[in-house]
Order: sequence, then structure tokens, then C-alpha cells
Amino acid sequence: MEFLIGGAATMAASVFTNPLEVAKTRMQLQGELKAKGQYTVHYKNPLHAVYTIARVDGIAALQNGLVPALWQQLFRNGIRLGIYQTLYTHGLTTDENGKKIFWKTMAASCFGAVCGASISSPFFMIKTRIQAQSSHIAVGYQHKHAGMMSALYEVFKQNGIKGLYQGVGAAIPRAAFGGTAQVTTFAMTKDWMNEKNLYAKHPLFQSFLASMLSGIIVCLVMQPFDVVSTRLYNQGVDAHGRGLLYINFFDCCKKIWKSEGLNGFYKGTGLSYFRLAPHTVLCLVFWDELNKLHEKYKTKNLNII
Repeated sequence: MEFLIGGAATMAASVFTNPLEVAKTRMQLQGELKAKGQYTVHYKNPLHAVYTIARVDGIAALQNGLVPALWQQLFRNGIRLGIYQTLYTHGLTTDENGKKIFWKTMAASCFGAVCGASISSPFFMIKTRIQAQSSHIAVGYQHKHAGMMSALYEVFKQNGIKGLYQGVGAAIPRAAFGGTAQVTTFAMTKDWMNEKNLYAKHPLFQSFLASMLSGIIVCLVMQPFDVVSTRLYNQGVDAHGRGLLYINFFDCCKKIWKSEGLNGFYKGTGLSYFRLAPHTVLCLVFWDELNKLHEKYKTKNLNII
């Protein structure tokens, strides 16, 4: 049940934040491996990116990649939050008084995040490719996938299992840093507020404040890894499944640094925050409330027995 709760919470959040994810993907891909000033800036800032996509490709384009995004959220965050909640429920992240231990909370968050990212990687790849597609403004490689299932079939037919996991080498550090920062910040902040008796009568507001802080930390920590992940997932491949632009995670980092400088790793940061902040808030608030409902349900059934 912990896995279903984690997946359901993040799927619900993704429906609202997917348009920002589409815009963020486009901003991260524009001017790929080109220095500032050497490419046309189609998407100037978060609001302009959303407006431009809606104007040029139609409002429906803002929900490009929603289906694989939902599947990715179900597997990635269902596993990530499910593992963390299971370890927490069994007392493996707390001391004898039930207080969360910082390093154990970090370890549980990191382990769950890496497992979730690894398993859900094919959906993340297809989501990224579909979000990047445009019939009018092409940024990054254009795969021209018709939909999730046909895309998965095409990739598997051409390059097998290896093709489905193109880019996973970047997804793992992205998840390790981002997932660890998100859940650890949220859990420790809530513990601190309870300890200080802050908003104890308003647990939903506690969750909101903790998730807002978590969103800021995640954005700062994860952005460079997110850019590299987007580039590796979206790049074209040759007949042997080898990337046309990047060999691996480290090669991608080197080429971005050489061609675009530090700025290249922070493309789309504004959109990342505008996307991550509400997504983190919605995800963690939904997750927290669903867990509370689940605990009430279990307690009620035990009392009946």
C-alpha cells in the first residue's frame, strides 16, 4: 500500500505540473552545445516559454508526454516514497523515541530514489522525447514518436533493452541528489516543527511549509543533473544504439561545460523551480495526507478486530 500511495500522490501532482515540465525540457535543450549568443532564443523565460508553446503548437501541446510522465511517476515515486515509508514504518530511520535520524533518513531517501529512477527510466526517456517534439520550433533532436507504446516498441525493436535504458546513467545521480534532498528536507523540517510545537494544530499547513522549503532545496541541488539527464535522454542514436552527441554522463558534462559554460547546466532553472515548487508541494502534501488516511484505516480495522 505504501508504494501505491507514493505513486498516486505524485501522479496527481504531475497532472498539474506537466505543462511546466514541457516548457522546462524545451528550455534545457535550446542552444544545445552552443555558446550564449550563438543560437536563437525561442523561449526567453518561464512565462514566455509556456506562452510560446501554447501559441505555436497549441494549448494541448502543454500536456505533451503526460501519459509516460504518469507512468514514470507511478514507478519512480511509487517505489521511491514506498521504500522510504516502509523503512520508516519499521523504525529503520528513527531512534527509540521515534525521532528521525538525519543520516538514516538520507540513506533511506537515496536508496528509494535510485531504485525508482532505475526502474522508471524508459518512461522518463520517452516522456522527455515527446515533450521536446514540435512541428514548428525544433530544439534538440526530434524523435517524432506518435505515442508512448509505439515509442517503447520502436526503441526496443531498434536497440533492445539497452536502448530503453539510454540515459539511465544520468538519471541515477539526478535521483540520488534530488530525491535525497526532497524527502530528507521535508521529513526533518516536519520533525523540527513538531519539536518546536509550530502549527501543531494545523498539520496540513506544516506539510505545506515543509514541502515549500523542500522544493527550493531540490531545485538548487538537482538542476545540473536534470539538464544532463534531459540531454542524454533526448539525443539521437546511431544504428548500434550509440549516442550521436554524448557517450555517457561524464562526456555530456564535459561537452556542456566546454561549449556552454556553467550557464549551460542551469538552463531552465526558473522553470525548474516553478515546476518543482508546486510539484513538490502537491506531491508531498498528497503523500502525507494519504499516509494519514491509511494509518487511520489500519487503526480503525485493528480496533474492530
